[in-house]
Amino acid sequence: MQKDERFKKAEFVAIIGIVGNLILALMKWGIGLYANSRALMADAVNSASDVAGSLAVLIGLKAAKQPPDEDHPYGHGKAESIAAIIVAVLLVLVGFQIGESSFRSFFAPIEAPKTVAIYAVILSIVVKEAMFRYTYDQAKKLNSDALIVTAYDHRSDVYSSFAALIGIGAAIVGGYFHIEWLEYADPVAGIVVSIMILKMAWTLGKEAIHNTMDHVLHDEDTLELRKLVETVPEVKKIDALHAREHGPYVIIDLKISVDPHMTVEEGHLVGKDVKKKLMEKANVEDVFVHINPYNPED
Repeated sequence: MQKDERFKKAEFVAIIGIVGNLILALMKWGIGLYANSRALMADAVNSASDVAGSLAVLIGLKAAKQPPDEDHPYGHGKAESIAAIIVAVLLVLVGFQIGESSFRSFFAPIEAPKTVAIYAVILSIVVKEAMFRYTYDQAKKLNSDALIVTAYDHRSDVYSSFAALIGIGAAIVGGYFHIEWLEYADPVAGIVVSIMILKMAWTLGKEAIHNTMDHVLHDEDTLELRKLVETVPEVKKIDALHAREHGPYVIIDLKISVDPHMTVEEGHLVGKDVKKKLMEKANVEDVFVHINPYNPED
């Protein structure tokens, strides 16, 4: 897949996320106010944060597709991972906000939410699960850290909405049968939602930070790359191969040994041949080859 085509598809997925989250946030907030449901309003705030997160992803994707320049010779691929970190930070802030708001509800008079809140949550679960499956499928095809984070953000919303569903349902039952303590299930669900959001933020943020810090592929992940290098007959030995992840693509630093009696030009041509084979891999953006003289005693 061409780079431009990849970024266009990734941007489209991010836009779908923005539109979907915006509609859900407005719906849940309006119904949450009308139905007097803390859990549904907490879920609405979560969806609103997803709008900001999807915007960050979209901006990151637009930055990542910029070609290499003098200040960024390795390209801008890490912009996607940075966008993923921003989304994770937003999730942390939202998680704490929802938890604090729900906790304060225990110290004020409470009233069971209206039944319409149940229908809003069920609709949210169905829509969010569909968004997760679509985004995750596209993220894997496009090899995008930012979209992977966005996909799991959608999945965390499914879980949080399910927790809200249980809390709202229990509170409605409590109100119907005049079981006062059960009416507090709604803010309890809000706290559960906040904990789930914080856990998801930690998991996704940790992975995004790991990818940002010049992470190299493990040996088992570079076997195919090594086999490609070994198809060049003049390569006597691979001295070192480091494949660094830069967002959706990989940059390879390679040291190979060749016949020490080769001319400089011949060695240069071997390096070009190796680079050409590696660049044919879809996610390899650039290759830097260092030529060493082969010594069988090394």
